[in-house]
Amino acid sequence: MQEENNNENITPESMPKKSNLLGVVLALLLAIGAFFSGLQTNQIIDSTSQSAGIFSIFSSDSAKVVATEPAVDMTEFWEVWKLLDERFISASSSEEVTNQNKLYGAIQGLVDAYGDPYTVFMPPVESEAFAEDISGNFTGIGMEVGKRENIITVIAPLMGTPAEKAGLLAGDLILTINGETTQGMMIEEAVKRIRGEKGTEVSLSVYREGDLEPKDITVIRDVITIPTVKTEKEKEVFIISLYSFNAVAEAKMVEAIEDFRKSGADKLVLDLRGNPGGYLQGAVSIAGFFLPSGKVAVRERHGEDGQERLYRTQGRLIEGLTTKNFVVLVDNGSASASEILAGALKEHGVATVIGVNTYGKGSVQELIDMPDGSALKVTIARWFTPNGVSISEGGLAPNITIKRTPQQRLDKIDPQKEAALLFLAGKTVASE
Repeated sequence: MQEENNNENITPESMPKKSNLLGVVLALLLAIGAFFSGLQTNQIIDSTSQSAGIFSIFSSDSAKVVATEPAVDMTEFWEVWKLLDERFISASSSEEVTNQNKLYGAIQGLVDAYGDPYTVFMPPVESEAFAEDISGNFTGIGMEVGKRENIITVIAPLMGTPAEKAGLLAGDLILTINGETTQGMMIEEAVKRIRGEKGTEVSLSVYREGDLEPKDITVIRDVITIPTVKTEKEKEVFIISLYSFNAVAEAKMVEAIEDFRKSGADKLVLDLRGNPGGYLQGAVSIAGFFLPSGKVAVRERHGEDGQERLYRTQGRLIEGLTTKNFVVLVDNGSASASEILAGALKEHGVATVIGVNTYGKGSVQELIDMPDGSALKVTIARWFTPNGVSISEGGLAPNITIKRTPQQRLDKIDPQKEAALLFLAGKTVASE
């Protein structure tokens, strides 16, 4: 998740007055809160909008409630409330359940009824922690998590973080946190339990595909520094590794592209593996570095009627890149903004995508601050590639499928990168 900072699109004309942006990585670090990709924030009182991570911002009047169904009979709800007040006896010396606790619990139950892992209600304490996360001030272990088949799943550990150093990998299923089962646990609750003070430990029981049984992994928490870009050159191939779509990603990519131009290399690899996402506008802008102006980078659909908004590119920085000399690497840790960028480059025919299917995080969340300090994060739209393919349904499929086993990752063996270099050398590379 990065710890999701969940994780994202911003254009001035789409924001209400007084809007301002909050940077977020996906996004997404265990300290952040979980799968990020698409988040919009609005003040319910003054309609101020803030955006974090891959955020989509548009005007919304949260104070208006339109009745679309007959009124619900609340008699049973209040009867249960009354019965609990009269008869409940705690089996332990737990703290008294206040009326405020009961109200928040009822709201959380209502939100849970929608069955969307990215739509959550956060009481004031959790809301404050989330706000700290998206502002970039947090400690944790440095990974983003999401939900797969209702199981807390590692989307991607970030480079150089405690999570990566401890051997956690994209796709790992987290079964317990400090001995407590994650069954039925919401992403935000999992993040809350995993994060903590620098120097303290968190114990995770993890199941990895191919293993016969779960393994226990202990990770020491630390202050998380989110990486952005790394460049290297191998013979005539220049490699740009983009680790997140944070607030400085565009500027860092401009620097990397300038290094590419100066390097004398005529072939390029853009490595988006393990990139959990971030600002949507970053994905659109970076797509524009490789595409002509006016090309659709991503489609955003709202509501049951499928009302669609198109995000187009502006200004190409690099000429001459084609599917023969430009490769994009993806894996199951590439999510959200990474999927948007890879999808745009693939479908517009300027790059060959190599790796495995991406994560499949194609939804946008709006963060609405409530008067008492609590907050509601609700899914409000979905992402589609330029050709209209849903990013959520199975993720983005590569042109050439090359797998990388968990053991190869731990041993630093990289058949996907090797396949990219062979492809750019003019060799035939077949899908596995």
